[in-house]
Amino acid sequence: MSAPEPPAFGAVVDAMALFGYPSTRPAVLGREAVTIGIAWLGGAAFALLGAPAAWLSGSMMLSATVAFLRPLPVLRRSWFDSTVLLSGTIIGSAATPEALAAAARYPASLVVLLLGMAAIMILTGAYLRYVARWSWIDALLASAPGALATVLAVAQAKGANIGRISVVQLFRLLVLVALLPSAMQLSGAHSAAPVPRADIVGADTMLFVLLCGLAVGLVFERLRMAAPMMFGATFASAVLHGTGLVHGTLPPEIQTAVLVLLGSTMGGRIAHIPRPELLGLFPLAVGGFFVSIAVAFAFAWPAAQLAGVPYASAMTAFAPGGLEAMAMLAFAMGLDTLYVGSHHLTRFLLIGLAMPFIVARIKDAPPGG
Repeated sequence: MSAPEPPAFGAVVDAMALFGYPSTRPAVLGREAVTIGIAWLGGAAFALLGAPAAWLSGSMMLSATVAFLRPLPVLRRSWFDSTVLLSGTIIGSAATPEALAAAARYPASLVVLLLGMAAIMILTGAYLRYVARWSWIDALLASAPGALATVLAVAQAKGANIGRISVVQLFRLLVLVALLPSAMQLSGAHSAAPVPRADIVGADTMLFVLLCGLAVGLVFERLRMAAPMMFGATFASAVLHGTGLVHGTLPPEIQTAVLVLLGSTMGGRIAHIPRPELLGLFPLAVGGFFVSIAVAFAFAWPAAQLAGVPYASAMTAFAPGGLEAMAMLAFAMGLDTLYVGSHHLTRFLLIGLAMPFIVARIKDAPPGG
């Protein structure tokens, strides 16, 4: 069973073809439909079970399970860019004038975030250094909280072990998306109350916002910025919503499609890691996850008090996962998306700027050989 292709995705993919993206072919679309259909089934199953953030966590879980057993067809770049374009538009729609006024409380929380980032990298890095006997370069890159694409680019440039770094990073992201919503609900950090229905933009307004995001994203790409489509769409949507020119977010059907596509992308990544390496590094990945998440949640508590936001929002903002996944997870759970997104955006930028300089000053071998 495969999910029908959402009209907005098709429109975005067709529009992106005008800017040099590959054209679609029936055979390729058929394979991609299987991948998307598997993700949709996982999300639908979790939704029927009443799981929190069902469409994101369910699609990711089933995609990862199937990809572990048999690699799934890889979605083309146009699908991924379309997904992050729509994700950024949704995240930016939280930047209403009222939300921006409340953001005046965020700077103190961002300072705590900086301290938390340093603590996560030092403590998780020390665990991988002295327990796993990794070099400091591999340990610090694997412990970096988020910005996986940037981390792997640095790892490749420095000749680090990309395979094991990917395993630790990917495992942390998959566990966060799969278990964090349920853990919050069971612990009482976040209630299972239904997400309030927001205003929905019309088709013409939606197309306008998406095209603005695409245009800014292409400019950012020309400037060689990291994650240009995500940042471009978020920036354009935030400006349009923050100035009051646009009110409302994308239709629920589009939101669900974005969550399914994002879950499929995350879950499918596991197919690129050899299974023996994945299984061999599993115990270390579990240990590294618990160290990093314990540190993150410890720093999230004072940040929540300083920013005046629920602890669940701070937990998601400080969780060492990817920008797109954590921001969309916050959206799916009805948390403070602007707060969560601003913190993950800050972390993404800081890791991208600082990591090459940090790693460039590390020259060592694993302890004990």
